[in-house]
Parts: sequence; C-alpha cells; structure tokens
Amino acid sequence: MDFASFITSVLTSFIIFVVLVLVFTWLSRRPGNAPVYYPSLLLRGLDPWEGRRRGTRSPVGWIRDALSASEDDVIAAGGVDAAVYLIFLSSVLSILVFSGIVLLPVLLPVAGTDHALDLRRAAGFEPKNNSKDDSTPDFPQMERLALGNVQPSSTRLWAFLLSVYWVSFVTYFVLWKSYKHVSNLRATARSTPDVKPEEFAVLVRDVPRSSPDETIKDSVDSYFRALHPNTFYRSMVVTDHTKADKIYLEIEDHKKKIARAEVVYANSKTESNPEGTKPAHRTGFLGLIGKKVDTIEYCSEQIKELLPKLEAEQKTTLRDKQQRAAIVFFNSRSAAASASQTLHAQVFDKWTVMEAPEPREIIWSNLSRNIYERQIRQVVVYFIVFLTVVFYTVPITAVSAISTLENLRKVLPFLKVVVDRPAIKTVLQAYLPQIALIVFLALLPAFLMFLSKAEGIPSQSRVVRASAGKYFYFIVFNVFLIYTLGKTLFASLKTILNNANIGLIINMLANSLPGGATFFLTFVALKFFVGYGLELSRVVPLIIFHLKRKYLCKTEDDVRAAWYPSDLGYSTRVPNDMLITTVVLCYSVMAPLIIPFGVAYFALGWLIAKNQVLRVYVPSYESNGRMWPHMHTRIIAALLLYQATMVGVIGLKKFLYSPILVPLLPISIIFAYICHMRFYPAFANTPLEVAQHELKETPNMDAIYTAYIPPCLKPDKLEDLDVFEDAQSHTTSRTPSI
Repeated sequence: MDFASFITSVLTSFIIFVVLVLVFTWLSRRPGNAPVYYPSLLLRGLDPWEGRRRGTRSPVGWIRDALSASEDDVIAAGGVDAAVYLIFLSSVLSILVFSGIVLLPVLLPVAGTDHALDLRRAAGFEPKNNSKDDSTPDFPQMERLALGNVQPSSTRLWAFLLSVYWVSFVTYFVLWKSYKHVSNLRATARSTPDVKPEEFAVLVRDVPRSSPDETIKDSVDSYFRALHPNTFYRSMVVTDHTKADKIYLEIEDHKKKIARAEVVYANSKTESNPEGTKPAHRTGFLGLIGKKVDTIEYCSEQIKELLPKLEAEQKTTLRDKQQRAAIVFFNSRSAAASASQTLHAQVFDKWTVMEAPEPREIIWSNLSRNIYERQIRQVVVYFIVFLTVVFYTVPITAVSAISTLENLRKVLPFLKVVVDRPAIKTVLQAYLPQIALIVFLALLPAFLMFLSKAEGIPSQSRVVRASAGKYFYFIVFNVFLIYTLGKTLFASLKTILNNANIGLIINMLANSLPGGATFFLTFVALKFFVGYGLELSRVVPLIIFHLKRKYLCKTEDDVRAAWYPSDLGYSTRVPNDMLITTVVLCYSVMAPLIIPFGVAYFALGWLIAKNQVLRVYVPSYESNGRMWPHMHTRIIAALLLYQATMVGVIGLKKFLYSPILVPLLPISIIFAYICHMRFYPAFANTPLEVAQHELKETPNMDAIYTAYIPPCLKPDKLEDLDVFEDAQSHTTSRTPSI
C-alpha cells in the first residue's frame, strides 16, 4: 500500500465516522427512535431526555454524558461485567499512552534520520517504482519512521531495545493496579446487602447412583443434611425437561398468536363493519397450506389440549427423569460459599460441588454430564479447535496474498480495466485487504460458541469466556502471525525459490515485519472509525426495528421483542479488542506510529462502549467481573508475543546486545504467576469474609428456590412448592446417612 492509499483509507474512514455521528445525533433526537437508542433507560423507567434536552441535541452531548457518568452509574446500568470491560479498555489505553509518551519522541527521530531503506534499495533488495521517476522509493514514507529504516548493528538499536523494557514495565504496573481494582469491585458486588439466589445455592454434579429404594433427590437430601445439618435448606434435582419445555413453548406460542389475533380482530371493527373480521390461518406448513381455521378458536382449543399433556409430562419429568445433578440451597450465603469450596467426597468423580450460576444463565442440558464425559468432550473440542485453526490457515493465507491489488490483477486479469483506473485503484488499495479479512473472520464466533457449549459447561458466562479464549488465540495466530508471514512469503516467493538461502529468508522476514505495520495501521483505523461509527449510530438495528414494527408487530409484546436490546457480546468483542492490543503492542517499538492509532481505538472504544452500556445494552447475565482473569491472561500472552517478536527482530538486525531482552520473557511469566496467586483465588471462589456481610432483609428461601425452577416446571403459587418437591421423592425417610 502506497502513502496515497493509506491517507485515503484514514481520511475516508474518518469522514464515514463523522457522518455516522451526525446521523446518530439527528436520529436519536426523534421520540420514535427512543427504543433503539435508549432501551436500557426505558427498561429502567427513566426518561431518555430528562435533564439533558440541550445536551442530546448537540453532536457531542453524548460525550459529555458518558464522561460525567461514574463507575457506580455503569454498574447500575450494565452490571459489574460491563464496568470490568471498560476497565479493560482503559487499562490498555493507559499502557499505550504511557508507552507513547516515551516511544514517539524518542524512536521516530532515531529511525527517521537513518538510511537503511535507501541502502537496501541501492543494493537491489527493493524494486524500483514503475513510474517515470525512478528516484522515488517504492516503500511508503511512514516506513522511514520504523525499525526497518535502522541499519544492522547500529548503536541506534539501543533506543529500541530499551523501549521494549519501558513498554513491558508500564504494562506490569497498569495490569497490577487494574487487577487490584477489579478484585475490589468483585468483592463489593458479592458483599452487597441485596439478596441474590445464586449466593444461597451450590451446583452439585456427579451425584453417585442411589439405591433402588430411593430417588436421587432423597440421596442428595440425606447426604447434605448429614454434612450440613444446621445450614442445609433443601435441594432441587436436575431433570430432563426437554419434552415438557417443548409443550410449554407450544402453549406460549399459541398464547402469542391469540394476543395478535385479538388485536387484528379489534382493529378490523369499523363503522362499515362493526362486527369485524376474525383472523384465520391455515394449519399446514408455515400457514401456507392445509385447512383454514379461525385463529383465536383454533389456538384456544390447542391450549386446552396441551395443558393436560403439560401437567402429565411435569409429573413424569419430576418423578422419572431425574438426572445425577442438583441445585442445593443453604439458609445463608456464607454457608453456601463454604460448601462450594469444601471437598465433599473422598474420590474426585463423586459429589462435585461448585458455586451455582445465576438462574437465567444455566445450561440445563449440560448439568447432568459426568466428569469423564466432560473431560472427553473437552479434549475432542480442543482437537477440533486445533484443526479449525490449522484449516483456516490456508484460506487466510490465500486471502492475505490474493487481496493485494497486484496479486488480484494476476489472478483475475479481466479486472485490469477496472482496477487500473486511478480513483478505483486508490480506494481498493486502501480497503480491499482489510475488508476481506474482517468478513472472513465474521464467520467463526458462532461455531466457537457451539463448540464451547458442547464441552458440558454449566453456565452461559463460562461458555462466553471459553469461546472468547478460543477466538483470541485463533485470530492472533491466523491474523497476526499467518497473515503477516503469509503475505511476506507470497510476495517474495520467486526470490525464495531462486535463492533457497535460509539467511536470505530470515533477512527478508526481519526487514518485512516492521513494514507490515502499514496494513495494520489501516486495519485499526477501519475498525475504530467505521466499526465504532456503526456501533454508535445503530443504523442496522434501527432499520430492522422499524421494519418489524410496521410489518410484523401486532401487540405491545411484539414491539418490545423487536427493540429489546442484547448484551455487549463479550465472546466476540473482547477477542477483537485483544487482537488490536496484540497488534499495537507488537508494533509499538517496530513502528511507533501505530501507537496513536491504538490510543484512538481504545479511547473511542471506551467512550462509545460506556455510552452504549448506559443507554442501550442490557446484561443477559452477571458474573461479577469473572471475565477479568481471562482478559489479564490474554494481555500477558500478547506481551509475551511482543517480547519474543522483539527479541527476534532486533536479533536479526545483528545487534550483539539483543540477548538483553531475553530476561523479559521469564519476568512476564513470573509476574503472571504472582498475579494469579494473589488475586485469582477470590475470582474462582467467593471469600468467606466477603460472603458473611449482613443482608438488608431476611431472605425468602422459597422465592430463592423458585428462581431455579425451569419455567416449564414452575408451579403457579409458592404454596405449591411442597407438591413440586414431593413429586421428586418416592420415600419419606429423612434419616441422615451418607
């Protein structure tokens, strides 16, 4: 990519961002669009424009609102997980700002005043331009300000070597402060006086087979009553309620159809037709074929037929479909915290006890999987992930090679007429490789979520963390390493084949890696200008909402479902941010110009994410910052990759003192180990000193118990809980025994 294409990419991305911000400012002022731009506020019963009408009309009003919001405001709107995500963004931003303060004024002059690129071109290692002026170098001007412009064995390399240490120690300092802050946030959230069902429960898996004369529930009750006689409340055995859930969803679907039909029927009543026209539909495939029936009468009859089936299936499920897992409840949260950390059985494959997930995030189908099945599934899943990474290497390498304009002209000669036009050529050079890579990566997250769920993980938040981890290592390996090296090797394939010299290949890689920053500069710019512009403007959700409201929505519930927001989407958002973190860290010393782009990405990302948390997104679960150790570990992984890369690049510059960088690798590992030992145990388990704080009211244990009953099995009244519990038990024996 030449300098004109780079400027075109950045400027057009910036213009698109400005246009999208103006679109957001205009559209968000219209009351009819409030469900798209302020759904979180509406769900909390707040007026989107109260107290800030003037600020809302300003293009920068949302910025002032986001900056003035406190961390407590963020937690109130989006939970601790959202606050921790913002801490992650601000932590990386701090690392880049503190690094850039030193690197930019020191390294840019050091690199810019050397002449390695000119010497390489004069020696014939760089091809000449095809233009008439052969004195113009073929590499962008920005590469003169990178490590590639420093001559081998030059004393100038000391500046780059010491800069690696500066970035590393800045990262250690920021991560330590952030880990401590997040740990305190989590402790505060777990010690609030509010009653939360998950704090009074534990998840028990690998329940051993009971004797023939007692149910699994009786076995669980007797076991925990014997071990926790003063704190055990009751248990709920996990059941296979797949069939009951299917019938329940059918009933709910018929209820929705009746509600829609009644609205349509009421709207059909006019002066000319006072009795109206009752809605009808066909009973066949998608309502297109089959017998035509009155919708209200038909759905009512279906509900009457399904209700007895549901009641019968509920009894069968509770009595005969018990699984070897249970939710066990305690009468205090300190007792539940203590039980979740206690080794209950002598052998590891029986009575596995852990903290219970939130009721809304439980994956019921995974709870009954025994420990051996979970381990086998995990091995199989990671093997599939490994194959996926290797498989994706081939197409991503091909994309990286072919998506350059020169290679595209060779592969598709008929495009020469189009791509040789100056205006089109500049735009394609600016955007083609980045867009091709972004589109290609968009296909992967759903597959990784499916694989993570197949491991047997019991909760949605853990599935998200597992999927995010897989996605991070995938994109770092395939995008950062394979894309960069594949592009370099493809471009130099002819030279490598003609000169099969390992020294020449290594020298080419050493010289090409710093120059590869040009692609990632435009990649980062495209991600934060266009990506964040679309995020803020919400043009796509706005169009979808209005289309649904006009053509599909009949009731208020339909309208609410059309605009009801999602959560932040950590499974894809965090790995993509981690990719940018890795790229900017690895190129921070090789090509310091990438630092301002990284600062812009994370500053703008923090600002827009905070605005969206306060106004738009609604959390689908709350793990109280459990994502942070994952984020911390991946930042350390990015730091290790950065340090290893710099050891190799500076070493390939034939600098005798490059081994001085080697100690950074064990220092980073030791730092990660210390952080893990000091902070992680409080994330893996709830400390008793946190759980023992007093509650503002006596917990309603029946309500806590009811919160974990699946909707398809839930009794209508709290008084029916005893009937629900007795349905799982055949015996009345309550003798404590193990």
